[in-house]
Amino acid sequence: MDLSPYRTFMVTLAEESGAFIRPHYRRPGLAVDTKADASPVTVADRGAEELMRARITRQFPAHGIVGEEFGNDRADAEWVWVLDPIDGTKAFVTGVPLWGTLIALLHRGQPVLGCIHQPVLRQLMIGDGTTTTLDGQRVRCRATSRVEASTLLTSDTLNLAKYQNGPACDRLLARARLVRTWADCYGYFLLASGYADICLDPIMNPWDIAALVPIVRGAGGTITDWHGGAAYPAEATIACGTPALHAEVVATLRHG
Repeated sequence: MDLSPYRTFMVTLAEESGAFIRPHYRRPGLAVDTKADASPVTVADRGAEELMRARITRQFPAHGIVGEEFGNDRADAEWVWVLDPIDGTKAFVTGVPLWGTLIALLHRGQPVLGCIHQPVLRQLMIGDGTTTTLDGQRVRCRATSRVEASTLLTSDTLNLAKYQNGPACDRLLARARLVRTWADCYGYFLLASGYADICLDPIMNPWDIAALVPIVRGAGGTITDWHGGAAYPAEATIACGTPALHAEVVATLRHG
């Protein structure tokens, strides 16, 4: 399967959406609305998704689109683009650069191409399940195989107990060498580029996950749902740099 035309188009989507988002970051007086699920949203989220949806519809009118802000359009198509214009809006609205734009392409329901774009730091990571690149240079997960030697990232430690097995999560975090909330999509960016070892997300949506699957796998990592099953679609995610570390994490969370 030749994905090169879609990869080129994905870069265009990232660049154009990034150019739209960038002026809104740390803009004084930026309005922040609250959605029904209590998460924040801004004109940057909505405008970037509108821009990408319009570009996809012009370029690939037969393709479907799934987006966080504006829902589904032909989600059962053979090719579907999955968009999260700002993954990490809480970081975005507080001036923290640990957020990014997630763009994925599904083929027959499974992610085959994904990118994480951080438009302020000018970083673009793209994965196809076999290879992952950062600004055109190949990156790999590091070879950590034990929890005690790991850097573990999760978006919000309070969510671990809220949505999953709290005592098991506490036990896992206590074993890790370093635990930080450098997360949302940027945590997976750090995992795939060899700066972190474990990413935990106890609650996920399709637009949160789709781009991460080919990125983590392309960097040599392992990504699954919370129980070690299919990575997409999933309601929670575990990603690790090595199969051995992933097996240890899943076992700890299962038996804690």
